[in-house]
Amino acid sequence: MTVKLAPSILDADFGHLADQVQAAAAGGADWIHVDVMDGQFVPNLTLGPAVVRAIRRATSLPLDVHLMVVRPHDWIGPFRDVGADLLTFHLEADLHPHRTLQAIKEAGVSAGLALNPGTPVVHAVSLVELLDVLLVMSVDPGLGGQPFIPTALARLERARAMLQAENRADCELEVDGGVKLDNIADVVRAGASMVVAGSAVYGEGAVELNLRDLRAAAAQA
Repeated sequence: MTVKLAPSILDADFGHLADQVQAAAAGGADWIHVDVMDGQFVPNLTLGPAVVRAIRRATSLPLDVHLMVVRPHDWIGPFRDVGADLLTFHLEADLHPHRTLQAIKEAGVSAGLALNPGTPVVHAVSLVELLDVLLVMSVDPGLGGQPFIPTALARLERARAMLQAENRADCELEVDGGVKLDNIADVVRAGASMVVAGSAVYGEGAVELNLRDLRAAAAQA
């Protein structure tokens, strides 16, 4: 299995955002992960469609837009229109996730569903047929730089088993939060096929070299 790497721009230098996105592309990133926070579902406020439009202009890589917002259904059109390729929202934020997933698909965008660390993986089983991506959070959403929650490994294993049982091995299993050189092989062994990394990419050192090292470490799985 080839693991997809999705650098999170939450940890990038926003004063040089286009350069940071392009450095990720040069380093072999597969996606660009964009965290959208509304200050209501999570205790932070980040960016909106205008910034996603600017990122779209800076790269041809697919944009993985992670909606940490209440009423995610309201944001499908605005983010689709500025270039999002994948829209992922949180099960905990939506009373009608089936309807929202259908609306994302009808908008011509790939659909993802995120689960907080305290949400049992099995809660997504009835929605698996509509998913392109299932995102297992390995930190509580809302802040960058948090440490990886070790129980996420068992949750990834359960999620992978669920996808296989539902004949959805084609659905990407994504992990987000605290992934670094010392644990990326573990998350891949647990079943992740798509890995979000923030500070491990945009922290110390060159972005291109950091991505190279992460991919090499993932290959050890």
